[in-house]
Amino acid sequence: MLSVENLSKRFGGLAAVSRLSLTIEAGQAVGLIGPNGAGKTTVFNLITGFLAPDEGDVRFNGRSLLGLKPHAICGQGISRTFQLVKPFLKLTILENVMIGAFHGTRDTARAEKVAREVIGLFEFRDKLHYPAASLTLPERKQLEIARTLATRPKLLLLDESMAGLNSTEVDQMIEFLRRLKQESGVTLFIIEHVMRAIMSVSDRIIVIHHGEKIAEGRPQEIVKNAEVIAAYLGQGYLAS
Repeated sequence: MLSVENLSKRFGGLAAVSRLSLTIEAGQAVGLIGPNGAGKTTVFNLITGFLAPDEGDVRFNGRSLLGLKPHAICGQGISRTFQLVKPFLKLTILENVMIGAFHGTRDTARAEKVAREVIGLFEFRDKLHYPAASLTLPERKQLEIARTLATRPKLLLLDESMAGLNSTEVDQMIEFLRRLKQESGVTLFIIEHVMRAIMSVSDRIIVIHHGEKIAEGRPQEIVKNAEVIAAYLGQGYLAS
């Protein structure tokens, strides 16, 4: 589904991403992990058109995405969340999700129908007409995901959707993502620092450090990889 080929991005003298290559197959959940500053969000920005690469290519279902604007890439079937959730606080939950649905239609009735279908997947489905300002942080994170799902993506990029959540809320988000993958058929590409979450949700994990890929494999392989332990996980994670 997604093919990233020798992708590079520099900011001045700093190589944020360096000759990165990866693939994602339809139906997978793939994790992207690494230390802060490793280049993870830059990778997402390059895939979704918020940044242009200095080198390399991004191909989605065989078509290059280079030169396309973010809204056009969304139209191809790739949607994303951001680290900082920013709902339209004065609008209702339904209206927030309809904004995503309007990417695929100009018909208000159709957008509302899509939004209601998407909201049915979430815990706040009984709060359609509540203002977004009334939601808790976990609910706002789910609202962010709902708005992206309303664009009807084939590939969903999630950028630290569990940041700031407590242990119980993380467990709930893990179960939600598992259910989302099973029930919606959406392919997931996930950046996450909560290791028990990313390890339990992902079929495969890619690890980057200083913008370079240092490991790739199944979760049980990654946690035993000496280079990953040294660069990111630490011996304490292995002991736990």
